[in-house]
Parts: sequence; structure tokens; C-alpha cells
Amino acid sequence: MPTILGQNQYGKAENRLVRITRDGTTHHIKDLNVSIALSGDMDDVHHCGSNAHVLPTDTTKNTVYAFAKEHGVASAEQFGIHLARHFVTSQETIHRARVRIEEYAWERIPRGGDGREHSFVRSGRERRVCEITYDGGRWQVIAGLTDLTVLNSTDSEFWGYVKDRYTTLKEAYDRILATDVSARWRYRWSADAAPMPDWDAAYARARAEILAAFAGTYSLSLQQTLHRMGTAVIESGDLVDEIRFSLPNNHHFLVDLEPFGLKNDNEVYFAADRPYGLIEATVLREGAEALIPVDLTLV
Repeated sequence: MPTILGQNQYGKAENRLVRITRDGTTHHIKDLNVSIALSGDMDDVHHCGSNAHVLPTDTTKNTVYAFAKEHGVASAEQFGIHLARHFVTSQETIHRARVRIEEYAWERIPRGGDGREHSFVRSGRERRVCEITYDGGRWQVIAGLTDLTVLNSTDSEFWGYVKDRYTTLKEAYDRILATDVSARWRYRWSADAAPMPDWDAAYARARAEILAAFAGTYSLSLQQTLHRMGTAVIESGDLVDEIRFSLPNNHHFLVDLEPFGLKNDNEVYFAADRPYGLIEATVLREGAEALIPVDLTLV
């Protein structure tokens, strides 16, 4: 039976890169996990094993480290753009490049006023992520974050839901609302002719809007909170056309203290890690097309 080669790509995944910028006694750190995927004229390597059009994956790895030296790492997005442009424009057989980057944050450790700033502590579980795709003409820049853990200890309810013979959940009129936010947003910028955004400032604004909306929403459902967070990011400016969230509902159940003669006035909870509700949705600017993949796993 005849077959047809479908969509394909190859590259080097999870290149761990730490770039130190030394500004006198003050140092700056960028800690990245970079994955490269290349597509193009690759029929022969699949059909007959000819590597004539194949740039080795080891070369893509080396390029990541060389570019860190030659170009520095101003932001994850800017670094990804440099790499994607290089692979597509330097190789005739490469027609499309996708660069996915996961960034790990570090904070400075104060050193008692000696003027030397080169000590850092890793900042929690939260990670900044981005995905850069370039086909020689158009760019797609998706940024986001994962494992941003947030919690409201009140101002959350859940009631009025459908009940059937298997429903045992009690309605809640004052509950903890907690989640680990995974979000991806797509920037409107898509062509070299347009001015490039300040990627760090754009990321900081989106993150701040997500946090402000979470904290400021009196929530009747996690879906409502998700929509408010997405709307806040879209309406904060004209840079973002689409944002997608994946929000696990980190359940906190009141512990029954009556057997001990104690009243639990919304004070003592059991934090359950599984199973958990999983709420996912996309919020779009009116007229925009949904392009972010449903799977939010970038690397």
C-alpha cells in the first residue's frame, strides 16, 4: 500500500543554557532550556536515508551556545528570534524553524553592602516560556508562564450547579480558590516590518494583569476567573490577540472537626493534590483567529 510522508520536523531538544553577563561586580543570569525544531525539504532523508539536506541536530545545539556568546540573551523571545531567523535564512533546505524556550528565574541574595552582586537563589516553581516560529516571511511569537501558584483565601463560591444521583459535593459560599496557572498568549507582532515589542515589558504586563484579575475577581467559578484574567490581558493594550489558560482546581476541603468538639469556621483545610478539576479555555480579541495549540506543553 503506498504511503505519503506527512508533516515532519527534527532538531535538538532541551539544550540547557546558563548565560552570565558580567557588569563589573554586578552579574546578571539567564537560565534557559532551549528546544529547536526544523522543517523543510526533508523527503530524501525519510525515503532513502540521504542526509544531503540535513543540518545535524548537534549543530543546532552548538548554535544555541555560540549565539548566547555572540548575541547575548536580552530576553527569551529575542534570543529565539535570532535563532529561528538564522536557521531559515542560512540553510536553503530549512523552510521553517520553531524555537521553544523555558526560562528559570533567579533572585539576588543580598551580600551586606559590599557592592558585589553575584549571588542568586532560584525563584520557586514558576517558569517563563515562549515559542518562536518563523517560515521566512511570517513570525509567530507565543509567550507565557507555567506553574504560577495563586490562592484566594475567600471571595470564592461554587453553587447552583447541576446535580444528579452521583453528586455528593456540597455547595460552597465561602471557599479557598487556588490554582497553578499555565498560560500562553500570542503577540500580534508577526513581521519584521513592524516595530518589535519590548518583550520583557510585555511579559511583565501580561503577568501583572493575570495576577490583578485573579486577586480582584469575586469568583463564582474558576471559569469566570479564567475569563476575567484573559480579558484583562487582551484589554491591557494592543499587543496580545489570544491567550489560552490551563487551570487545575487545587481543591481545599474543610476538615470535619466536630468529632473533637471543635467548630471549623473556615480555618482548617485538607489540601488535596489529586484528583483535581482542570479548567481550560481560550480568550480572543474580537476578530482574531485561534492559533495557540490546545496542548500547552511547550518543551
